[in-house]
Parts: sequence; C-alpha cells; structure tokens
Amino acid sequence: MSITVLDTHSAMKRILLAPVADRVDLLRSMLEPSRGMYRYHPGEVDLVAMHLAASGFPIDRDEERCLDALETLAAAGAWERMQRALDEALTVLLEATPGLGAPDITVLFVLGDPGDEHFMGPCQGVTGFGGISGHIVITLWPFPENVERLEATAVHELHHNLRFGPGGVVWDPMTVTVGDHIVSEGLADAFARQLYGDELGPTRIGVPHLHDDEIFGKVLTGLDVTGMQNFTAWVHGDPSAERFGLTPVGLPMGAGYAAGNRLVDTYLAATGQTAAQALHADSSEIIAATLRRG
Repeated sequence: MSITVLDTHSAMKRILLAPVADRVDLLRSMLEPSRGMYRYHPGEVDLVAMHLAASGFPIDRDEERCLDALETLAAAGAWERMQRALDEALTVLLEATPGLGAPDITVLFVLGDPGDEHFMGPCQGVTGFGGISGHIVITLWPFPENVERLEATAVHELHHNLRFGPGGVVWDPMTVTVGDHIVSEGLADAFARQLYGDELGPTRIGVPHLHDDEIFGKVLTGLDVTGMQNFTAWVHGDPSAERFGLTPVGLPMGAGYAAGNRLVDTYLAATGQTAAQALHADSSEIIAATLRRG
C-alpha cells in the first residue's frame, strides 16, 4: 500500500489567482480525488458544497489572506513533512500489526476558512477526517502551533484510517457508541504522542482538559450513548454541537479527546502495549481497564 499527499499547494494557488467565475470548476477538479470518501453518503455529492460546509477556504473572498497562508505552509515544507511523517508512521503500524492490510491512501490537505469563527476559534484552525478507509482530509490554518504539529495531525488521521480499514474495527452506525468514538480519538492521539511526544502529540482542543477530573467524570456518563447525531456534543463539546444545531450536553470543546487520552493511557499502561500495537483493540476492553480501577 502507498500514501499519496496530493499537491494541493499548486492547485489552491491556481484557484485563488483565477477569475472568480472559474474557481468553482477548478476547486471541484482539485477535490475530485477525495470523492471516494463519500461513498457511503446517500445521493450525489457536491464536492464544492462539502468543502465549504467543512470550513474549507473560500472562493469569493479573503484571497490575499489565503495566498499568504499558502506561502507560510509552503515555506514550512508542509506537504513534504506530511508525506514523510505518514510514510514513517505507516512503517511503524505495519511492524506493530503483522498482516495488516489496507488500500492505498489519498491525502487531501486544504487551507481552512479564515472567516469562519468556529473553525478559527473553538477548532483552533484545524480539523481532520480519516475515518473512511483510503482517504484522509486535513483542513488547516497555519497558526504557528498548527504548523508545528503538522506531522502529529497527519499520523492521528492515519491511525483512524487503519483502525477502521479492512480487517479492522467495524464502525456500525446502528450500534456504535460515544465510547467507541472517544476511544478512537484517544488511540490516535496516543499514536501521535508515541511518535512525536507529549508536547506535540495530543490534539490541541483536548489539551486544556487532560487533567480535569470533573470533565472526565462527565464524559464517562455518556460512553454508552448511541446515535451518531449525539456524538459531536460528547466528543467535540458544546461549541461544535451548537454550531451544527445539535443538543449540547454541558462539555467544553475537546472534552472527549481529553477523556479518550486518559482511557487509552490506562489501558496501555495495564497491557504494556504501544498505541501502534493497540490499533485494533476493542473499545470496550479499553474502557473496562479504567472502570476496573474504579
């Protein structure tokens, strides 16, 4: 299997410099390699609409800000760093899980929307999605902290991609729980920490709550909640739930990530495994390791 980080730098620059009337078609062409990510989506997918709804860079404003941000990423070697990190992380995962099979992976790295207050504020300028086998999408604004964490962000999504890939954990929308989602985030963060350390590894939105026992206890009460419409509030927190018109549950941004890190760390300490070795570990076993400690 191979990982391809698409050259979106050239494509985004071309889009942002093109006449406004030409940008939709250019953007759709850039996004086309990610179409397979929506293979479970009902009906025909408008890739441009998906991009804009997911805080992707705008095509009708903020051109100069976006072009400057692109150059910041290029100067930091973002695409090359991401490719190298993913190739190295894949080697680690393959060594830890003999016989691991997975398809080739396409990585779409896009600039975020500087005019999106939720993305730039509560999300701290970065979102990622790696849960559909064979595809990773990372949307980012080059705040210094995000540029520093590029590698960790990429390998976090790779862990998701292989955890839920062929022969891995099955994400069944009918039975999946908040606990399953939180554990997957904790494992992906633990893998990023395994490779890049405790300073760069954790997802930024979860860091402020890593040692908050009250928030951890609150998240534990929701582990058995089902219905994927409920996950945003428990995993990402109330700000994201409110952004998407969902019911808040009284948790700050990133609470589920912080809780996932704690659950996974307890399990890894109890079993002596690395996050790479625990790629396909059952979430119920991971949660039980914490509950046994009481």
